[in-house]
Amino acid sequence: MRIWLSIGVCWLAIGPVATAPGARAAAPQTAEANAGVDPARLAGIDALVEDAIAHKELPGAVVLVWHDGRVVYRKAFGHRALEPAEEPMTEDTIFDLASLTKVVATTPSVMMLVEEGKIRLNDRVATFIPEFAKHGKGDITIRQLLTHESGLRPDLDLADPWTGADTAIQLAADEVPIAAPDERFIYSDINFELLGEIVRRVSGMRLDEFARRRIFEPLGMRDTMFLPPAALRPRIAPTERCTPFGWPCEVPGAEMLRGVVHDPTARRMGGVAGHAGLFSTAADLATYCRMLVGGGALESVRILSALTVAKMTSPATPAGERNVRGLGWDLDSAYSSNRGELFPIGSFGHTGFTGTSIWIDPATGTFVVFLSNRVHPDGKGDVTPLRARVATVVASALTDVPAAVRAMRLTGSAFGPAGPAPAAPGGDVLAGIDVLRADGFAPLRGRRVGLLTNHSGRARDGRSTIDLLHEAKDVTLVALFSPEHGIRDQVDAPVPSGRDEQTGLPIYSLYGQGQRPTPEMLKGIDTLVVDLQDVGARFYTYKTTMAYAMEAAARQGVKVVVLDRPNPIGGFRIEGPIVDADQLDDFVNYFPMPIRHGLTMGEMARLFNGENKIGADLTVVPMRGWQRDLWYDQTGLAWVNPSPNMRNMNEAALYPGLGAIEWTNLSVGRGTDTPFEQVGAPWIDGVALAGALNARHLAGVRFYPVWFTPASSTYAGERCHGVFILVTDRDALRPARVGLEIASALARLYGAHYELDKALSQLGSRETIARIRAGDDPAAIAAGWAADEARWRSRIGKYLLYR
Repeated sequence: MRIWLSIGVCWLAIGPVATAPGARAAAPQTAEANAGVDPARLAGIDALVEDAIAHKELPGAVVLVWHDGRVVYRKAFGHRALEPAEEPMTEDTIFDLASLTKVVATTPSVMMLVEEGKIRLNDRVATFIPEFAKHGKGDITIRQLLTHESGLRPDLDLADPWTGADTAIQLAADEVPIAAPDERFIYSDINFELLGEIVRRVSGMRLDEFARRRIFEPLGMRDTMFLPPAALRPRIAPTERCTPFGWPCEVPGAEMLRGVVHDPTARRMGGVAGHAGLFSTAADLATYCRMLVGGGALESVRILSALTVAKMTSPATPAGERNVRGLGWDLDSAYSSNRGELFPIGSFGHTGFTGTSIWIDPATGTFVVFLSNRVHPDGKGDVTPLRARVATVVASALTDVPAAVRAMRLTGSAFGPAGPAPAAPGGDVLAGIDVLRADGFAPLRGRRVGLLTNHSGRARDGRSTIDLLHEAKDVTLVALFSPEHGIRDQVDAPVPSGRDEQTGLPIYSLYGQGQRPTPEMLKGIDTLVVDLQDVGARFYTYKTTMAYAMEAAARQGVKVVVLDRPNPIGGFRIEGPIVDADQLDDFVNYFPMPIRHGLTMGEMARLFNGENKIGADLTVVPMRGWQRDLWYDQTGLAWVNPSPNMRNMNEAALYPGLGAIEWTNLSVGRGTDTPFEQVGAPWIDGVALAGALNARHLAGVRFYPVWFTPASSTYAGERCHGVFILVTDRDALRPARVGLEIASALARLYGAHYELDKALSQLGSRETIARIRAGDDPAAIAAGWAADEARWRSRIGKYLLYR
């Protein structure tokens, strides 16, 4: 007999409890006809997996499907290992579960402590880890760790050679949040590293021991463990080659990670961590899933209460959050593609980086266990589409879907009649000038104003900041100051001073004979307003012009008001080396920052004023509605080319990388219709370069060979062969890495003919150039930037205006 128990929003299928105490709770083999499923449809899994193996998306897999009290499908495919020798996959293969650790070990351990009253979900993390309270993290709660709503970034930095779990927790305590708690979903391993530490401090047992005693041994999960012994390694699926960059290997002489956790942070933590490190089999995971489907109990063994399981697998993220998560578990988010197309909202699951996945639908009494080592042997596999297709086939094969589930599908979802709250509408960002205008120009009333701006200084309705301030009541606009490229026109050359034809105001050029306002220029001005659109790269000159103007204004006692604008490539990603100290006297390198700095103009003004002790009387008029993860085309603001060769979002996205190397003997497409989307030179073989770059399998980008003839700039009038850069996923794109890879490929293919040293001013790092010349792997070079990137995040935290 089976009964359906509705708890909260989840349907839990509770079967009969066996009376034999201590019996191993193992998943039974299929021993009868597959009642409730269509075997012909389930058989379609075979072709899906075999096709993915043929396309080298994975070496092999084990797939197990459970429905209504029995295994209805279980099969091993392909190979467990391809290198150093081929080994066939077997059903008892042990896999590195990666992030499945979060929900198989850490989440249930935390919830057990909750059940015992030792911790509460709304307890502050700092209650148990007092050192975590620094940098404004004192209010982050355990619930926010479990739901990835803490505001912490995705993971700890690996550039510095740290080791040990204690060091990892100290680094986590030193983190500066990139968002306020409950402000937005950021999937973060740091969250679960902290949860594992809380389990240790509260229970007195390390996570591996706690989970073994309280979960795995009672359930008879004998092949589930952290730190598997050497005797089990012949059954363990290997993952990836040990490499020194970003994935440091502490196993002397090993060619493949096998029985050693793949995740580099967990490896540095000694192999036991709250986010990764667990190993298991399909049979053991089926046992664990049966416990959850059974409302926390399996046969005579109860692990969790039914109410706890319901709590874990119910929406726990704030109302309106587009990524709906439970406590630890994924319900309906950007990470839940392994649910497939048909399992209803209200089911739950999780994935692991190495190619693992479980998805559980209590309403139909079904779960899918998918285990692979898709990173073997070279890290290039991808099972994301395959996991989704397998889940869809399984759901389509169910023939006895309960009426409650059918009703749920018709009325919306398990979250209520209308499903999760919709995401907030985008496209409503107000730039600083819009905010100032809406406030009636209050900060400028009665002031005599100088305005540093150009054609990019426009309100949401397209009106220029020049005209708005000139017409504003009780505001006297006295003079205009021009950065590189001019005031109203776009000039790709030094800019002369002059007079604005529309207002008759004097224009003082700060990109001509001089780069700083003189006392004479500031005469009669008591407030200097800045409204300029940056593009998010260190070497874009508008920030330097603003900083020089702030210095001059401070010396003359002139107030500075910065009207803020979006960073068009977002304020979330930081990338590249911090510029060498001896390059800071260059106009493109005003301040020691990485190539992709992640700041807005207003935030940079605050940073420069504070760190360089400028002493300006500074006010920043912040934007309304902007968040750090927004790209410019998500703001609703019209794109205005901030400079003549910055014409669209693709060019802006690629600029930090191509701009870093454009002073070498390359054309980056200036003088063509697609600047900063292609590179070339008369001496380059574009086919060879495209082949070399595509062989690197860079995230978010592809290359194809092209011919082009620049009308101006480098190689003007000469036919260049090179590559066009196609952005396929801008969120995954790392532009500074792209520039590094291009420079490394050219240095490797053409040696001294490629004038790499000329990149120093823009790239900013002699060490990076030396390592390119030495032939170091670009991935290793980029990994070496992580320490600079981490220091930058810590330095800028107190100057940020947005989350």
